[in-house]
Amino acid sequence: MLRRGIFLAGALCALAALSGASQAQDAPQPTTIIHAGRLLADPATGRVALVQSILVDADGRVIGIEPGYVERSGANVIDQRDRFVLPGLIDSHVHLTSELGPSQFIEEVTLTPSDAAMRGAENARKTLMAGFTTVADLGAPNDSIFALRRAIAENRVPGPRIVASGAAITPDGGHADANGFAPDVVDVLRSPAACSGADACRRAVRRQIQAGADVIKITATGGVLSNTAAGVGQQLSDPELEAIVEAAHAMGRRVTAHAHGVGGINAALRGGVDSIEHGTFADAETFRLLRQGHRYLVPTMMAGWWVAQLAEQGGVLSPAQADKARQVGPALVAMARRARAAGVRIAFGTDTGVSPHGMNAREFQLLVETGFTPLQAIQMATINAADHLQLNGTAGVIAAGSSADIIAVDGDPLADVSVLMNVRLVMARGVTQKAE
Repeated sequence: MLRRGIFLAGALCALAALSGASQAQDAPQPTTIIHAGRLLADPATGRVALVQSILVDADGRVIGIEPGYVERSGANVIDQRDRFVLPGLIDSHVHLTSELGPSQFIEEVTLTPSDAAMRGAENARKTLMAGFTTVADLGAPNDSIFALRRAIAENRVPGPRIVASGAAITPDGGHADANGFAPDVVDVLRSPAACSGADACRRAVRRQIQAGADVIKITATGGVLSNTAAGVGQQLSDPELEAIVEAAHAMGRRVTAHAHGVGGINAALRGGVDSIEHGTFADAETFRLLRQGHRYLVPTMMAGWWVAQLAEQGGVLSPAQADKARQVGPALVAMARRARAAGVRIAFGTDTGVSPHGMNAREFQLLVETGFTPLQAIQMATINAADHLQLNGTAGVIAAGSSADIIAVDGDPLADVSVLMNVRLVMARGVTQKAE
């Protein structure tokens, strides 16, 4: 009996050893290792780890992080020992298929959705090279942006991961509809997502989701760049707002609202939207409503900063646009200061496309100038934005199981956010896109 027990114990140990060896062989092996001199190991706390190795597998996922500069047979090593490594950045508000300029008005009637997609591919690459590995595109022709989203996901063109709304839900004649053209031209350019009345707006939401929208973007108020002197007050009615949110939530989509005027901001929040873009004339009630539920503010200070300059330079904005820009630009700065004091959740967003593509990181400096710390600004573009876009565990962190979206810069962004304007390494979904 003793011999039999010894034999069985030995056999079990051998089986366990074989099983362990098999599991070790089955475990993903790194194809790339990044040697990081300094690593933002925990964006939530700002903890920086020194002398670390980030292991990335062939599927573009982070396997893990190990102390020291480790090597594995067959793995490609990317040396970032003299640099600061952090998660790929997230911009929660861009327009990849367009860029504001002197010819934009005429281009609305001379360019096709295919042209927009081609320009989108160019702008997506600029955005990626600037260190932004994920974006939310909030307002573009459906065919153009959904095709670009697919091409990037299939690694056919370089660009950031895209969360896309496609066309914004807007009232007939509202901010995201055709404005400033002859009536017969307006009839041709009219937005497919324009609506009037609760039922029509509910239908517009469902059709956008059917077309491929990841998120529903609405224009609750007027906007600076709509070529009409209609102001920036509420445009969608309360019943329309409620119908939009009801339809979107029933189909598993969050709703984000372009909103400047305080009446429209608060009406959108009371109607159930999940986030506010811009929020220019927000008040104490706005911040109280934003703190209810899991809501975010996306200040887009870049847009206000840029259009305020254009209004003074002339040559790009129409008189109606310039008048609104002069009001909105300075007001955004004051609002951001109040939002900081109120303690609302903030996600990083720039409204790039209003400003030139590739300049997205300028928003960090504007946020710091407003009173946020560099860490708070970086949190907005990593863990906050990932949470806002429902990408927790995938983007915004460098951790086992996350997508290998990784950037590196010279200097210390926790001391000087301007270094984020010059990103030296960009890895997106495990593929090295830039290495200087």
